[in-house]
Amino acid sequence: MNKYSLRRLPRWLWIPSVTYVSARVATLLVLSIINAFNGHSLRAELTRWDTKWYIKAATSGWPRHLVYVHGHVKSSTLAFFPTLPLAIRWSADITGLSPLQAGLVISFLTGLTATLAIALLVREFTNDREATKAAVVFALFPAAYIFNLVYAEGIMLTCIALGLYCLLKSRWLYAGLLGALAAFTGPVALAFFVPCVYAALREIHLRRSFKALIAPVLAPLGFLGFLVWSWRHTGVVDAWRLTERGGWKGYPSLWYTPHLFIQFVRDPIAQVITTWIVVGFTIFALVGLYLAWRRRQPMVVLLYGVASTFLAFISAPVGLRPRFVLMAFPILIAYSTTMQRRRWWILLGLSVAFLVTNTLFELFDWAVFP
Repeated sequence: MNKYSLRRLPRWLWIPSVTYVSARVATLLVLSIINAFNGHSLRAELTRWDTKWYIKAATSGWPRHLVYVHGHVKSSTLAFFPTLPLAIRWSADITGLSPLQAGLVISFLTGLTATLAIALLVREFTNDREATKAAVVFALFPAAYIFNLVYAEGIMLTCIALGLYCLLKSRWLYAGLLGALAAFTGPVALAFFVPCVYAALREIHLRRSFKALIAPVLAPLGFLGFLVWSWRHTGVVDAWRLTERGGWKGYPSLWYTPHLFIQFVRDPIAQVITTWIVVGFTIFALVGLYLAWRRRQPMVVLLYGVASTFLAFISAPVGLRPRFVLMAFPILIAYSTTMQRRRWWILLGLSVAFLVTNTLFELFDWAVFP
């Protein structure tokens, strides 16, 4: 796309697009230069963390039984929802790309569509300028480097942002279908069910119309469908949960984040960097939710932000690290629309600084995970 075709797009679309593409290209260039000096492979850096599991699911599928080592459930692709692996498999078959190449392209493109979907959503209840600001902050947020890897967040965020837009426009069927696809992509998308329920109840109360119920009925079906499929596939009812718990030590806990805060307050110097990250971004998220309430975000948008923040808050050992604050994007919208002129530029500068730091930590240090 040349500069003339870009100029034909509205500013609230092309400025975030250029920002997003520039950030992703710059990330790849920096990684390439660093790896050229230290003798490491760029491919190795791009296949870290969940990337290798998504590629494995795309190429080898999901095991027909839980994977045990010494009597304990271990990591396997049963912890990964199907949308992205299937998209990688089909794209690789159609285009002739390798699964890794197909995955990187999908992640890059869906990160772009998520950026533009958020601009569209924000424009619906503010204006072009605020939509541009919010999308730019999203594109440069510290966790946005995951769009340079193979992660499912781009698909989920695109579906959820468009789903919230559909709720605001009373397009119930589309909202439900987008929610179902998002929930078939990852469990965090279950947060979208909350605004769907609110929108349906509000529609029934104000207009005595039950059509809106289609949204909350459809939205969780992707999640439930994967659980039923994995049950039939493995013969174990909770195969996904057991794999998460055994392979990644993941489990819901209301006490996990407060416990980190207590440890941090008692002795902040002794804490590992992961604790600093979770504590810092939890405070950032809670302040963002307060700002969203003060700015009177549409209730469906605010409720999604609250629900997605809560899911991350109770998720051990993950917590509200940058990747999950990115998923709770109404927080970023709140900061962006609250801060004007100089303060917004300071916010953007800090975001870029943390993006660089976060990228280097999580791509070159195994002690810090996304």
